[in-house]
Amino acid sequence: MTDGLENPSYKNMHANSWITLGAILGGLAVAAGAFAAHGLDHYFAEKYASTEPREVAGVKVPAAQKYLADFKTAAEYQMYHALALLAVGLLARTQPSTSLTIAGWSFLGGIAIFSGCLYALTLTGHRWLGAIVPIGGVLFLVGWTALAVAAWSSMNSPASG
Repeated sequence: MTDGLENPSYKNMHANSWITLGAILGGLAVAAGAFAAHGLDHYFAEKYASTEPREVAGVKVPAAQKYLADFKTAAEYQMYHALALLAVGLLARTQPSTSLTIAGWSFLGGIAIFSGCLYALTLTGHRWLGAIVPIGGVLFLVGWTALAVAAWSSMNSPASG
């Protein structure tokens, strides 16, 4: 008797879920980047016209400029981690593991918290969201560590040699 994890169709379904999510989130990252490049500058200029400048690397910059850069950072990190989800899915097709599952969930949670909170912070001006963003960053680090463990384990497993 085998558990569901041994079933090849279950493995492919799980792997394909990470690939599908990576593709969707990658596409949404492109859309967010385009939105930032072509639609947000005027919105931020109006919304943050009377907001105190922010200090970035010792230089005071208009809040609108800082928030536009933060929005673009959210889209950039979303794309990096959407690509990481594609890698998780591709690796899970041949070497499914708990480490890959941890990596996938960590990347997904990191996108939701890091990028999601940065999007919300910049669009609404609710600066308290900035306190939550680092949790997403920690999830990204957990994801990359778990992906490294999975890759190392698959390289050293009897099936790989």
